[in-house]
Amino acid sequence: MFTDQTVWITGASSGIGTGFARQLAKQGAYLILSGRKVDALEAVAAQCGGAGRCLVLPFETTDYDALPALVDKALGWRGQIDCLINNAGISQRSLAIETKFPVYQKVIDVDLLAPIALTQLVLPHMVGRKSGRLAFISSVAGKVGSPMRTAYSAAKHGLIGYADALRVETAALGLQVHVIAPGSIKTDVSRNAMVADGSRRGQSDDAIENGMDADKAAKRMLKAMARGEREILIAKGVERHIVQLRRKSPNKLFDAMEKMMASGYAQKMKDSAAS
Repeated sequence: MFTDQTVWITGASSGIGTGFARQLAKQGAYLILSGRKVDALEAVAAQCGGAGRCLVLPFETTDYDALPALVDKALGWRGQIDCLINNAGISQRSLAIETKFPVYQKVIDVDLLAPIALTQLVLPHMVGRKSGRLAFISSVAGKVGSPMRTAYSAAKHGLIGYADALRVETAALGLQVHVIAPGSIKTDVSRNAMVADGSRRGQSDDAIENGMDADKAAKRMLKAMARGEREILIAKGVERHIVQLRRKSPNKLFDAMEKMMASGYAQKMKDSAAS
């Protein structure tokens, strides 16, 4: 499906982004690998065919002034971008009442505004070609309001809203827009999450450590994209159930989530980070 296509992946230096890169390399895609850590991106490129198959294009996703030149460089590499996977992001683990406002600004900037900014610059190219895929990595927390993730849920809900509206506008123009909502994937997302004062959490949690392998998750995502699925839920167990419950019976979901909080969920999360 992706053979000889040019695919741009943000957040490619680790986790799901690296999983996408490895799976796409197996399919014979050409890869544009972006993130902040040059050494890590070069290591991923080495696993995926090296300079002949990969362009390492490091940047800070929220450096909006730099984006036009970066998009020009990406387009100049092979003359086209067949697929953009907006994967870069940051999470949060803190109660709203304790969270400083700059945490909200940072999370929404990285998880919502940055992918919109990049997409808006790539969009004219794809519309001009009447072809292209845009994939947005949201989260189960983008479908269900999750405790200790008010900033993250806000950003990921917003990303789904943007993608859904964009899909309606561009379907007749030849574009495909995919929203992907993963549950717990075994990555550093929890370790790298921001806490109330904006510092790094530095600790994973059981759900993430027992989560799905990132390569397996990416493989499932790509298969669903190839099938043309517009909303892709990659979750199992309770996480899958709460998304389905949100659709069928919102009040039952709200009751269940409130009960979870009342049972000491926040303290358990804090204890996990402190251990």
